[in-house]
Amino acid sequence: MSEATTENERIARRVPEDIATEGNLDMVREVYAEDAVEHGPFGRDVRGREAIEEALASYRHAFPDFSATVEDVVTDGDTVAMRVTLRGTHEGEFMGMEPTNRSFKIRNMVFTRIEDGKIAERWVQPDTAAMLQQLGIVPEDLSSERGPRASNE
Repeated sequence: MSEATTENERIARRVPEDIATEGNLDMVREVYAEDAVEHGPFGRDVRGREAIEEALASYRHAFPDFSATVEDVVTDGDTVAMRVTLRGTHEGEFMGMEPTNRSFKIRNMVFTRIEDGKIAERWVQPDTAAMLQQLGIVPEDLSSERGPRASNE
């Protein structure tokens, strides 16, 4: 593995490990480019380092015990792909939804593009349907109408 590949992986892992899990939001300024873009679920993009920091702070408020465990990493040039397990308890408002005080554990796929030693773009695809089901926001039997239920184990 080249030195650049190792460094890109280290930078990409800082988001789930240091920022998301540890809540070290000051690190956003260190690892993200000023004009970075987070491409999230539902086609929602967050543009700019300050907006990304605000979004991450809102997640920490909604899920104070939030954690992101990196399960697998594959790096190819400036792109780092990670399979991550997300966990948390809904204790604060989240996307207009009042706290349910229920916990979730879901899969998440993240692709991170590094440019000049900073995160330029991230594509984040959590299993949002499973999260909303586990939080009791949508019925758990919703997926049974479309076929067998996928496991998040």
